[in-house]
Amino acid sequence: MRLDDEEMSDNVEKRTGGGMRTVGIGGGIGGIIIIVLALLFKQDPQQVMQAVQQAQGPGQSTEKSEKLTTANASPFEVMSAKVLNSTDRVWKQEFQQRSKTYETPRMVLFQKGTESGCGFAESAMGPFYCPTDHRVYLDVSFFDELEQQFGVKGDFSKAYVIAHEVGHHVQNLLGISGRMQAMRSRLSEKEYNKLSVMLELQADFFAGVWAYRANQIKPFLDPGDIESGLNAASAVGDDRLQKAATGQVVPDAFTHGTSEQRMYWFKKGFQSGDVKQGDTGIGLGSW
Repeated sequence: MRLDDEEMSDNVEKRTGGGMRTVGIGGGIGGIIIIVLALLFKQDPQQVMQAVQQAQGPGQSTEKSEKLTTANASPFEVMSAKVLNSTDRVWKQEFQQRSKTYETPRMVLFQKGTESGCGFAESAMGPFYCPTDHRVYLDVSFFDELEQQFGVKGDFSKAYVIAHEVGHHVQNLLGISGRMQAMRSRLSEKEYNKLSVMLELQADFFAGVWAYRANQIKPFLDPGDIESGLNAASAVGDDRLQKAATGQVVPDAFTHGTSEQRMYWFKKGFQSGDVKQGDTGIGLGSW
């Protein structure tokens, strides 16, 4: 992946010295496994996370926040800021072509934990998008675990994760995620999980659309990059995570889709580059 000619986004915030309320079993993949276990045993994942936090005691934070610049950024952080800038360019063009305005999201790079508009962000939760404050939260240690535990390597695998979270921002702007949340109280857990899978697969599709469009505007892909993205999509499939966590697979507890589904929708987005083909069953909102 070649990003030498790409500029860094101005909308990236670096936070250091964050809260210490980390989940004991480790980083992002550990948090996903906690969520898997909670769903398998019919408990609210957020309540499980809160219980772990309470057991570990209150957090202490001496967090420092600053704008990310070339002077204070690591190579990974520079890459992340460049990927965000690329997603901004693609989605601004896509929205403008349909007479819509794209509101650029902000990205927060943190370690251990930080506050978000959706509550305290644990390091163990991994990357996520908060629709309340329109921010992508990225724990910089998550990708180390993705590589160590699942063998996922390459910068494009990281870019895929960022583009996926930006995909959730696109869904938020189009009213897709809001409509889904409004339906939550009327659905059973099994029914809601199915909607959650559709939402996540669509974000994978949007990540593929970004890769296609960005490469058209400013070629940056190298041989093997898309395979790296597909490997990342496969690594975070529900079936693979459940198998790793419990030794069994429970489809009713899926919230993100299987490895095969996630690879399929990312690949479809990349091959088509057409947002209109991204209805995974949840619709395309105001698109």
